Amino acid sequence: MPTINNNFLKLQAGYLFPEIGRRVAEFTKTHPEAEAKIIKMGIGDVTEPLPEACVVAMHKAVDDLSKRGSFHGYGPEQGYAWLREAIVENDYRSRGCDVGADEIFISDGSKCDCANILDILGHDNTIAVTDPVYPVYVDTNVMVGNTGGADEAGRYGGLVYLPVTAENGFTPELPTTPVDIIYLCYPNNPTGSVASKETLKKWVDYANEHGSLILFDAAYEAYITEPGIPRSIYEIPGAREVAIEFRSFSKNAGFTGTRCAFTVVPKGLTGKASDGTGIELHRLWQRRQSTKFNGVSYIVQRGAEAVYSEAGQQQIAGLVSFYLENARIIREALVRTGMTVFGGVSAPYVWIKTPAGQTSWEFFDTLLNDTHIVGTPGSGFGASGEGYLRLSAFNSRENVEEAMQRIGSVLAV
Repeated sequence: MPTINNNFLKLQAGYLFPEIGRRVAEFTKTHPEAEAKIIKMGIGDVTEPLPEACVVAMHKAVDDLSKRGSFHGYGPEQGYAWLREAIVENDYRSRGCDVGADEIFISDGSKCDCANILDILGHDNTIAVTDPVYPVYVDTNVMVGNTGGADEAGRYGGLVYLPVTAENGFTPELPTTPVDIIYLCYPNNPTGSVASKETLKKWVDYANEHGSLILFDAAYEAYITEPGIPRSIYEIPGAREVAIEFRSFSKNAGFTGTRCAFTVVPKGLTGKASDGTGIELHRLWQRRQSTKFNGVSYIVQRGAEAVYSEAGQQQIAGLVSFYLENARIIREALVRTGMTVFGGVSAPYVWIKTPAGQTSWEFFDTLLNDTHIVGTPGSGFGASGEGYLRLSAFNSRENVEEAMQRIGSVLAV
């Protein structure tokens, strides 16, 4: 009989979103009459169709594959050059960021890359995460054995937790002791907060001083509306020497099911081998990807390339505006009920302080039972998320307006 990876046994109850699904399934089993009325505002999945420019490009790509002269089989594991060059020109060079096309790695999702990056990093690193935090950052470190067990609050031994609360303006303090790896996500999931240039400069300066690596998740950068807020960590001087950035086409172009993202690993960014030698992480990630990954399909990459066309840029701007309008409707409706809310300005998430001292899961149950609305309990994102609940703006306008009407009629204080 094979042995198992015992680190999986440390994981709490279940990954947050499947646990929500389980609870909703139990509710509908005992309340079958309510099933058709449930509005799911928990998971950040998009609802609107793909941009027309992307659809047209993918149709053409399918036609390419139907002919021997334009057929494509295995593509380069790092991604086709024409997509990587379009990314550099539009997402980085236009913002004054020093990023080369050969530092871009196309993938099937930033969630996957945030997990897979651990393949090239050692198991003796001191790792810092914000609290609350996107669960993938924590759970994947648990899975590979980088942590101890969890305490009653759900915090794992071996991780450095950096509280992110209303009291500190949802801006984590720098670690009081040196750490090797730092996970940052801005615009933030789940709180919807953003990081100023001054804030990111503090982190980049800290990383340069202590030899730390920043893993920067910028999946929601397209939603930034506030002036002066960086869209990439590479807008900060010195970031190339200390940061890897993750980006996605999921939330700006609706590729959650289509699957396409990319990771930037700058050349010259190094880690330390066991003998103390500095090793370029770019070389290790290239080796990892060429061994374990066969690349994103030609069809999908052509669709992603169309994001950067003139029509594509206009269409994704329309999608982002649509979801931001949903966020505004949610935020303003909740404020009218007397609730305390955060986010929803430069992010598609609204972070709600639970009313009347309810716990996160108690408020989850209140919403489900009284309004048939599904949110995401803040405690599922970490101990400091207790007493909050996240609502997602990724939904149809009809559902958002209906949900806010229900909340207003049932939960107004």
